[in-house]
Amino acid sequence: MSTENQTIENQMTANHGAEKLLIANRGEIAVRIINACRDIGIGSIAIYADDDISSMHVEMADEAWGLAGASAQDTYLNIDKIIEIAKKSKATMVHPGYGFLSERAEFAQAVLDAGLKWVGPSPSAIEKLGDKIEARKIAASVGAPLVQGTKDPLNNAEEALDFAKQYGLPIAIKAAFGGGGRGLKVVWKLEEVKELYESAVREAKAAFGRGECFVEQYLDRPRHVEAQVIADQHGNVVVLGTRDCSLQRRNQKLVEESPAPFISDEIYQEILSSAKNICQAANYVGAGTVEYLLSQDGKLSFLEVNTRLQVEHPVTEETAKVDLVVEQIRVALGDELSIKETPKAEGHALEFRINAEDPSRGFIPAFGMISLFEAPTGNGVRIDTGVRTGALVSSHFDSLMAKLIVTGPTRAVAIARAKRALKQFKIEGVASVLDFHRAVLNEADFTEDFKVHTRWIENDFKQDLKTAKRSIPNHQQPMLLSYIEIDGKLHRLGLPAGMFAQGVNTSSTPSETTEPTVRPEHVLAPINGVISAWKVQNGEQVVEGQVLAIMEAMKMEVQVLAHQSGRIELIAEQGATCQADQAVAEIKSA
Repeated sequence: MSTENQTIENQMTANHGAEKLLIANRGEIAVRIINACRDIGIGSIAIYADDDISSMHVEMADEAWGLAGASAQDTYLNIDKIIEIAKKSKATMVHPGYGFLSERAEFAQAVLDAGLKWVGPSPSAIEKLGDKIEARKIAASVGAPLVQGTKDPLNNAEEALDFAKQYGLPIAIKAAFGGGGRGLKVVWKLEEVKELYESAVREAKAAFGRGECFVEQYLDRPRHVEAQVIADQHGNVVVLGTRDCSLQRRNQKLVEESPAPFISDEIYQEILSSAKNICQAANYVGAGTVEYLLSQDGKLSFLEVNTRLQVEHPVTEETAKVDLVVEQIRVALGDELSIKETPKAEGHALEFRINAEDPSRGFIPAFGMISLFEAPTGNGVRIDTGVRTGALVSSHFDSLMAKLIVTGPTRAVAIARAKRALKQFKIEGVASVLDFHRAVLNEADFTEDFKVHTRWIENDFKQDLKTAKRSIPNHQQPMLLSYIEIDGKLHRLGLPAGMFAQGVNTSSTPSETTEPTVRPEHVLAPINGVISAWKVQNGEQVVEGQVLAIMEAMKMEVQVLAHQSGRIELIAEQGATCQADQAVAEIKSA
């Protein structure tokens, strides 16, 4: 019997009818978990922020409970609210998805203290492996490959500078409790150490509530390779395969694939053995990912452990023929793994993250209403999505709309199918990265020679992409929607907006964005966000490339750089919320 058939049989024979699983998340991962619950006969409970009231995960779940708030802090990061809803809804289990509270030991503990089953590793394992310094110590103890790094958190920027002088540049300053690129700064010049250290600390505090950072050698132009691990409560630890996630922008992955292509059998075996040993040493239970950097000259170095399900987990599911979310739930229920050893990869899988971002403008996030979402179909195509036509991409949350997963018997076939699928894919109303993905599949660096690395997009990708329209077309007729929640059941009422007084714009997004006049001297905001700090004074002389300000969005900091030299006049005040491409200052050349 195949692994996949055996897993299905285990699902069908298990009696999970008494279980109700609360999903402490939103978007496509919430939909993914709801589908897994249905496959094995478990009730699903959704929670939602104000902007998510009409979202797919809310409609699909058996129950939906409002969090009464708009921001992440007031909703999906509010432990007390989530536990209260879990009790009211009579949930028996909690799945955190990824992001938000998924790697917070205190949330896992709160779930257990409430008498609920936690779908994830133990709080102690999250604490040990979530602390990147402690994770490095565990990796060293089992002989995993490692570059030089500090053993303890830094006390100040001077210690980072001393490390750089001793081991050389570049160095990576990392949040000890970070992840997803937040609180990570790569330093290429000694004079940048102090500013980037302070920036990493600020980002870490904003995103994770703790500012401790450490430093390690940064491998220039490395590949990002990782191992998917699953472990049960009976001591079984299995590495399900490898992935390559090298195509990144600002340390945010965009394209992933499994198995990791073009690596030697020696590197493959080293990844498998060290990943398993690290998880065993940490008494790990549940799904997790052990990540590595692989240098151009074949040097492998442990990076970190993500103690949760990864966004890119579908490519492993497609090649290992294992439903990872179902396995997570079964592990939490005390079942043994349905697979006990590393499977041979079947075929090849690629995943393309479909973010609401404009790649022609530096991948700035785009928010608003999706006027058209038309997903591709055909052999080898899978879509994991949390949106559809008419859905809102909220400015309060991550810009991921969907994931396109394409499989084939070989990498070449998977790439051919991906080209076909991306050509079919249509999204209107908000900018998306579809054009970037289409362009990548015409790059020999990716399709043939595989010269991609973690900074390939910034350094080597040269294609000019057309600027996307991010406004809703005039022909779209918005609906006025009302919702009534009764004991976790959401009821929706909708009426055409045109039934009401003309001249009143009832849509939450303008029907057409008026393009402001942009002059050559304007300094434009690179993202939608808040100007958290000006680094220059009004009237000061600045030079091209100088850091003028820091903007913050989604708990990440982005520098505003001078596009030319001259005297600066500030337009936007510190603390102001600005839209992407809004003029925040002027630089008048001599």
